Amino acid sequence: MKLRKTMAWRISSNTFFFKGTKNRSQHDLEIEIENMGGHLNAYTSREQTVFFARVFKNDAGKALEILSDILQNSEFDPRQVEAEKGTILREMQEVEGQIEEVVFDKLHETAYRGCSLGRTILGPTENIQGMTDSMIRDYVDTHYTAPRMVVVGAGAIEHEALVKLADTHFGNVPTEGKKPVTFEKAVYTGSEIRWRVDDMPAAHIAYALPIGGWTDADTFPFMVMQAMIGNWEESIPGGQYSRSPLLSKSADLRMAKKISGFCTQYSDTGLFGIYAVGEAQALDDLMFNVQGFVTDFSYQVDEELLEQAKKQMIIQYLGICDGSTQVCEEVGRQVLSYGRRMHPVEVVARIQAVDSNAIMAAANKFLYDQCHALASIGPTHEMKDYVQMRRATYRLDC
Repeated sequence: MKLRKTMAWRISSNTFFFKGTKNRSQHDLEIEIENMGGHLNAYTSREQTVFFARVFKNDAGKALEILSDILQNSEFDPRQVEAEKGTILREMQEVEGQIEEVVFDKLHETAYRGCSLGRTILGPTENIQGMTDSMIRDYVDTHYTAPRMVVVGAGAIEHEALVKLADTHFGNVPTEGKKPVTFEKAVYTGSEIRWRVDDMPAAHIAYALPIGGWTDADTFPFMVMQAMIGNWEESIPGGQYSRSPLLSKSADLRMAKKISGFCTQYSDTGLFGIYAVGEAQALDDLMFNVQGFVTDFSYQVDEELLEQAKKQMIIQYLGICDGSTQVCEEVGRQVLSYGRRMHPVEVVARIQAVDSNAIMAAANKFLYDQCHALASIGPTHEMKDYVQMRRATYRLDC
């Protein structure tokens, strides 16, 4: 079975883990968590599934026992599977109502054509409707193995105590799955999806170029570049005074209603780019400036903007370190990606080490003269075609 292939089953299995186990009914599970004053939840991204519990210090052992019970002993009742399909389909409708989510799904679809990474997390409707309890069990038995799991604790728990609890409650997790899991490599394809809807008030556009995965040496330069692009929307006053020329020009000339940089990375690939929302008559100028800002990273770097972005990144990162849930998510991702925890001191040092040479080297390696991926929804008739936009990934005046 190939990784990234059965995302709908992964979503549904999250849902059914809370429907009862061999040791607890759904009602017992809910009462037990409520009596502890705790919180139990799960979510799925394109590559990872996370189950987490937030409880008081004295209930840490009980919370870990509950997590181990639902992960190892859940019962997937066929009647509940059928009943829950409606919930998953309603969730799909909610996601489809969020234009930004749809645009990024379309961006992955066009950037990774023919690859499982290009599919949505929920999957198509026919997959959900055709799902059975045996499929869910097969997925869990194949993928939920010890080498693929990380147990993370943060806050009021000692490391040694967590290790003992994990050994007690997760010591019997199998080391091999029911079927072998092979990694399906993501293959990037420069391309676009334009969904023209002229009666929408604005066009939503995601413009991206391919970069390396989490372990790539240029990860931190691209994270800093994302911070240099910044985030702005028209409801926030003062955008015209932003240090970022893209944001200041977009606000001053009203080219955009929203601008935000993104750096989305996976184990073996990533997408770096800009999400923008603009009115039809401004799209030509908007995309000219969006592409120009990204291309300029290969030629020159604003030193003051670079230092400002690095300081903002450090402040935001240290702010995340204050929350136990965010710390758990960060440490878990690092262990799965790097095989170790990257200490906050190291993260800050890596951010501070990014200079203009590192920015330009990364940009020339990944962004300069590369085929882009683009997804758009709305009145996009004023945008140039793909070939014309492709020419904006390099400059001829240097």
